Amino acid sequence: METKSLVFGKAKAFAIRIVHLSQFLTESKHEYVLSKQILRSGTSIGANLAEANSSITKREFQKYSYISLKECAETLYWLELLKDTKYLTEDQYTSLSVDCTEILKMLTSITKTIRQQLENEQ
Repeated sequence: METKSLVFGKAKAFAIRIVHLSQFLTESKHEYVLSKQILRSGTSIGANLAEANSSITKREFQKYSYISLKECAETLYWLELLKDTKYLTEDQYTSLSVDCTEILKMLTSITKTIRQQLENEQ
């Protein structure tokens, strides 16, 4: 089920940004709890896509794609919380949330497509 595609590359680039964000939050803002949460969810998007790319069946691909989608939605929540608590500026938030939302839209499309394919096979 190899789909090392645009979404995988975007998720990996986003994960790198999240790692840097986590470093910034811990070193500059001395914020440890939220930085750990966003580090976990933001890097999990690409990790689960890597799992999906290694899938043997379409069902397995669907499972990991959905997990990536859910982690992406969670990451958007943490970004908003970081903005609302003033750990992120509006510009920082906007830059990260635009990237995350783009990935979310791509994952939504992927999961809808795979769901339709599986329904058509039955």
